[in-house]
Amino acid sequence: MSTIIYTRTDEAPLLATYSLKPIIEAFAGAAGIDVETRDISLAGRIIALFPERLTPEQQQPDDLAELGAMATTPEANIIKLPNISASVPQLKAAIAELQAQGYDIPAYPEAPGSDEEREARARYDTVKGSAVNPVLREGNSDRRAPEAVKNYARSSPHSMGAWSSDSRTRVATMDGGDFAANEKSVVLEAADTLSIRHVAEDGTQTVLKDAVPVLAGEVVDATFMDVAELETFLAEQIRAATDDDVLLSLHLKATMMKVSDPIIFGHAVRTFFADVFARYGERLAAAGLSANDGLGGILSGLDALGDDAAQVRSAFEERLAQLPRLYMVNSDKGISNLHVPSDVIIDASMPAVIRNGGKAWGPKGEEDDTLAVIPDSSYAGVYQAVIEDCRAHGAYDPTTMGSVPNVGLMAKKAEEYGSHDKTFEIAAAGTVQVVDAAGQVLLEHQVAAGDIWRACQTKDEPIRDWVKLAVTRARATGDPAIFWLDEARAHDAVLITKVRSYLGEHDTEGLDLRIMSPVEATRVSVERIREGKDTISVTGNVLRDYNTDLFPILEVGTSAKMLSVVPLMNGGGLFETGAGGSAPKHVQQLQQENYLRWDSLGEFLALAESLRHLAEREGNHRATVLGDALDAATERVLTEGRSPARRLGQIDNRGSHFFLALYWAQALAEQAADAELAQRFEPVAATLAAQQEQITAELMAVQGSPVDLGGYFHPDDELAFAAMRPSATFNAVIDALRG
Repeated sequence: MSTIIYTRTDEAPLLATYSLKPIIEAFAGAAGIDVETRDISLAGRIIALFPERLTPEQQQPDDLAELGAMATTPEANIIKLPNISASVPQLKAAIAELQAQGYDIPAYPEAPGSDEEREARARYDTVKGSAVNPVLREGNSDRRAPEAVKNYARSSPHSMGAWSSDSRTRVATMDGGDFAANEKSVVLEAADTLSIRHVAEDGTQTVLKDAVPVLAGEVVDATFMDVAELETFLAEQIRAATDDDVLLSLHLKATMMKVSDPIIFGHAVRTFFADVFARYGERLAAAGLSANDGLGGILSGLDALGDDAAQVRSAFEERLAQLPRLYMVNSDKGISNLHVPSDVIIDASMPAVIRNGGKAWGPKGEEDDTLAVIPDSSYAGVYQAVIEDCRAHGAYDPTTMGSVPNVGLMAKKAEEYGSHDKTFEIAAAGTVQVVDAAGQVLLEHQVAAGDIWRACQTKDEPIRDWVKLAVTRARATGDPAIFWLDEARAHDAVLITKVRSYLGEHDTEGLDLRIMSPVEATRVSVERIREGKDTISVTGNVLRDYNTDLFPILEVGTSAKMLSVVPLMNGGGLFETGAGGSAPKHVQQLQQENYLRWDSLGEFLALAESLRHLAEREGNHRATVLGDALDAATERVLTEGRSPARRLGQIDNRGSHFFLALYWAQALAEQAADAELAQRFEPVAATLAAQQEQITAELMAVQGSPVDLGGYFHPDDELAFAAMRPSATFNAVIDALRG
């Protein structure tokens, strides 16, 4: 049997898996393909941390570690669904749910006071934020809109808000003292082991990281955020939003940048409520209430203050009334931009504002212009450039606009996403130094107490592979490929030298390959978009994340419809299925109404590519037939309106899966490349077509009532399967095909 690994993740993608995976197993089995599951969900990863505390029945293997090792082999064929990149509030909620289910795991120690608590904290820190992607991404990213998706967006365009030339929406970012301004970079000539140390003003040395292995040719960066300048900047933006009478919004990535950005978020909360923290900060800290967890976490924990709880709550409410209106996550429930650090993720929130004509949502549900605060200036100019283009030329037209596919440098924890174990909130003024094994100081910064210092690495092999992938895509498409690199930034200047060198290893004659700063590249790309032309963006890791949400959300309505292929450097394949930013709302709707509007289109696209990869690697002809038929079925799902709708009484995720199975079976029955497959699926197609009315009626009949899944982060499999496979008629056909 050939093998495809289908990952178990979280929230809406996990619920969809209960419905879709049996279908995949049934169809793949006909081609001798086994579809196995590995659990990389947040709950699964937490359970795997504490085997010694659990019963044998509760214990789970470390599937993520297994997949990480597998990703370095030629045999790897992994379909990776969106997973939770956990913020601390999400991690705490998942722990509490597992404890309630009988798992004897420790609480998350916010301020560890014993060796046992420090050990528990260290384990939990391994599953925070972007814990999954860096492990699996042993290759660089090729992400683009499939032709069928692009065609559908042109024929059935999503709504775009109208832009006004006098829109007051703009980006505010720091002009000094931030990560971009303070960055230093060095290339290692030989393999070495570095260390990171803090030297206090009195000469006391503290080792922050004692062993950082590096390879020859590796790029090492170090930088810091000056928090005094950060707080000054934040206070200025509060005044600016007040003066302009616009919404104030903060845009960070407190999930993937799991160490630095929650701290920055906490500074924003403390700056906004400066007078409240001046009066009650010590009491809040003593009660374990941290600004880094957001206003929501503080308000929900105020009972710990006893008789003073009402007084403190009133102080927060008074401050909210005095200052600028906040961008709201849910105005009906009073959940603001500052309530939960993981609620507003920049790569999803900024495109949504741009798509909506520069409008965000205020406390009363009103739409208004916003001052979008992005503290670090490294990539903020990209969003400002798009805003300026829309203000000058109006909204983009999905029926005519071009595309901006992406080639992203992300292999082996490249760049900022590899910084987590080398990010520190500085305890005392002094100097932070990166030192080689011989004691030579390679990089150093003068820092103050509270500054956020970080270092990151980018290995040479991924850079070389990234350049190769860019040339390959430019040759395959004939489109210009722009490396988004700024020679004025220390890291980018080093990469520019490497890019120019490695381009010489390839035949680039006739190709349009350019190097531009992110702002310049954005301006060229959006100009070409308006002309209906495509432009490949070749970017580093964070910009990869930003671009593969920004442009797809504008082009096709959502980044979940993108094809994301990761050619692993050792020959395997990783196939990602889109973004999961809206997944929490989808789960809530299912729990309340038994209606799941999650769109599994990304899973359909990834599976087709996975089948083709398997066919090419193993010579499995039937995998090619299955993949081609799946593409035909996916296009019918789009063109015939079988994707999930948003409201009760219409087709949801489960109904979409039924129609995919019907169209897939029909495509297999009608193809002529494999007579045996056609013969096998002809009766399946006929049965599903004949029973379509009954099956859709059974799927629709369950809508409207609450559903008990047995858990949010760790649902009960039996309850979830029952909820996601409610049609006995459909199940009988699929289960018979599975054998």
